[in-house]
Amino acid sequence: MFLRIDRLQVELPAPERQDPNAGAALQELLGGKYGEMSTLGNYLFQSFNFRSKSKLRPFYSLVAAITAEELGHLELVSNAVAMLNNGPDNDDDEASGGDISDAPFAAMQDIRLAGGFFAHAGGAMPMNSNGASWNMDFVTTTGNVIVDLLHNFHLECGARLHKLRVYETMRDPTGREVCAYLLVRGSVHAHAYALALKQLTGVAIEQMLPTPNIDLDAIPECRKYLGEGSHRRLYTFSPDDYREIKAIWGGEEMALPGDPEGELEVVEGAPEGGRIHQLSGVPSAFTPDYAPEELFEVATLLTGRMR
Repeated sequence: MFLRIDRLQVELPAPERQDPNAGAALQELLGGKYGEMSTLGNYLFQSFNFRSKSKLRPFYSLVAAITAEELGHLELVSNAVAMLNNGPDNDDDEASGGDISDAPFAAMQDIRLAGGFFAHAGGAMPMNSNGASWNMDFVTTTGNVIVDLLHNFHLECGARLHKLRVYETMRDPTGREVCAYLLVRGSVHAHAYALALKQLTGVAIEQMLPTPNIDLDAIPECRKYLGEGSHRRLYTFSPDDYREIKAIWGGEEMALPGDPEGELEVVEGAPEGGRIHQLSGVPSAFTPDYAPEELFEVATLLTGRMR
C-alpha cells in the first residue's frame, strides 16, 4: 500500500508570470517517453510482478522504494505545470465569472497546447509537450531481474537527457527548479540501478555515469541539492520497510566522480519536502465554478464541524 503526505518532495518557487507555453514544455517531463509517467509505470509494475521477492529482497526493495519516489515526482511535475499555467501566487479567488461573452481567454488560441486549457483548465495531464497521450507501450516488465534493471538504468539515463533538454528551454524559476531537482534525483536512481547490476553481474556499469556527460554542478539550480547531499541519499519512503536497499546503496560505495564526495546514505522515510502552492479559482474558466460562493460556504461549514 502507499502512504500519502500532503507536501511536495521539494519547495518550488512561485512562477514569475503566467506561461502556458512553459507549462506545455514541462509536460514532456510528465508524459513523454522518458517522463515521470514512464519511470513510475515501469517500476510500479515491475514491483507488482517481481518474482521471488523474499529471496531477492534487496533488488525488490530497491525497485519498490524508487517507485514510491516516482509517485512524488509525478506530483511535483504536475503541480509545476499547473503553477506555470496559473501564474504568480495569488490566494484570492476571483469574485465572479464576469462577462464571458467578451472572450476573456482569446489568447489561448495561440498557446501551443490549447487543449490543456480547453479540456483540463490549465491542469496537468498524462501527455507529452505536444498533447500526445502517454501509453502503456512505454512500460517494460519482463520478469527477468537483470533485463529489467538494465532497462531501468537506460530509462534513467534517457530521462537525464530529457530533463537537460527541457531545462535548456526554461527561464521561469519554477520550471528550472523542477528540472534541476529531478536531474539530481534521477542521477541517484541511475546510480542505484547501476550498483544493483554490479552486484548481480560484476560489471562496474556506474563508470558510464554521468550520461550524458554534464556535471550537475554546471547547473546553478542543482548546486544546493548537491551541497546538502541529495545526490548521495536514497529514501525508503516507508517507516518500516525496504531497508534492504542498504545492501546495494551503501557498503562504503561513494558518490559519483565529479559530484561532491561522500559515502552513499539510506534515509528511512521520506524527505521533509515543501508546501503545495494554492492555485487561485478562476470562475470565468468555471474553476472551481462560475459562482463558487456556495461551494466555499459548504466547505467552510464542513470544516467547522470537524473542529
